[in-house]
Amino acid sequence: MSTLPTAPSWRHGVTPYQWRVLLVAWLGWVFDSMDATIYAIVLHPALHDLLQTASGSSPVSDSDIGWYGGIIFSIFLVGWAIGGVLFGVLADYIGRTKTLILTILIYAVFTGLAALSDTWWHLALYRFLTALGVGGEWASGAVIVAEVWPEEKRAKAAGILQSAWAAGFFLAAAVNLLLRGYGWRVLFLVGILPAFVTILIFLWVKEPERWAKARSKELMTGAAQPVKLLELFRGELRRPTLVGSVLAFVAVFGLWGATNWTPTLIGALPDMRGLDARALEPYKSYAIMALNAGALIGYLSFGALADRFGRRPVFALMCAGSLVMLPITFLTPHAYVHVLLLLPLLGFFNNGIFSGFPIYLPELYPTRLRATGAGFCFNAGRVLASGGPFLTGYFVTALGSFGRAASAVALIYLVGLLILPFAPETKGQPLPE
Repeated sequence: MSTLPTAPSWRHGVTPYQWRVLLVAWLGWVFDSMDATIYAIVLHPALHDLLQTASGSSPVSDSDIGWYGGIIFSIFLVGWAIGGVLFGVLADYIGRTKTLILTILIYAVFTGLAALSDTWWHLALYRFLTALGVGGEWASGAVIVAEVWPEEKRAKAAGILQSAWAAGFFLAAAVNLLLRGYGWRVLFLVGILPAFVTILIFLWVKEPERWAKARSKELMTGAAQPVKLLELFRGELRRPTLVGSVLAFVAVFGLWGATNWTPTLIGALPDMRGLDARALEPYKSYAIMALNAGALIGYLSFGALADRFGRRPVFALMCAGSLVMLPITFLTPHAYVHVLLLLPLLGFFNNGIFSGFPIYLPELYPTRLRATGAGFCFNAGRVLASGGPFLTGYFVTALGSFGRAASAVALIYLVGLLILPFAPETKGQPLPE
């Protein structure tokens, strides 16, 4: 009896080297995520200890923690933006691999040093320096995967790369469960571990052939010069640069201005209010896991959906879903179990949108400007988005709860829906040379 031939798996034809490149970029982004999540988890106990030390016997209120926590979140996002832009330029100038190694070392070292903080502004300084590396790692990692993987498989590889953010959340939550009795400083010390990933990159990864050829051609013709950011705003590149930057701003503003306050939301639930900070930690970790279970599905789904329907429709889906799910998740639950049921849906949309950026942004720029363009778009909006956590802290005071504050921040997704009609559609197109 004859059988029908089966379609080859999308993984067919991918070389071991291409998998290794994806692996090291994925690991770098895992530890990026772990770093950001660790801070979200330890925000309350760390600031409580630091502010209590500064104030002596004066009590530290949730409003105090919300205020200073918002300031540090904002400083972190500014550092992320600066690092993403500067190291994106550097990746086009000295190479993707060298920049990837440098940025991972930066964020690993300064995450570990945050354990030595004695005041809230020490912590803010270390978070700013950490953020420089975090922003730069994405720019170099996303571009190196886009340039090494086959054209027809690039979107799915980028989705796998972005899934590292969910894996980092799970890792941070697991570390928190294992080490919660040792204090918040120990969690920051764990952040030194990513430094070992640089050894694998040094041994396994070479510069992408696309970049090497483009750079060699520039040097041979005498046309090589430092990449200029102004080129992103000239001619045909102006519109994709503006659209890409606004989309990234919307996604970052929503995530950092609302969703990343999930651990604080848990403590405000009626059935959680009687628990002390240590007893709350497991509940926060399980909530983060629920959020990122949905996020993981969103990350892995974006590439397949974008290949089928196009980049713009899937961005629109994620914006609309986030606009609806943020108020539902932060306002309607009256018990911990309700939050656990809603967080996966929120994570699918609010986090899943980020898989679009390693897919879409590298497709907008030629090789000599690819890391600069992708890094600029993904990170420039963070300067404005850095006001998100600060604004949320203000809304908490003005509106009376984290739930109302997060719901107000959700309106930013309307901006994403309004800008999408101007976005170039890149489905089925090769990377520009």
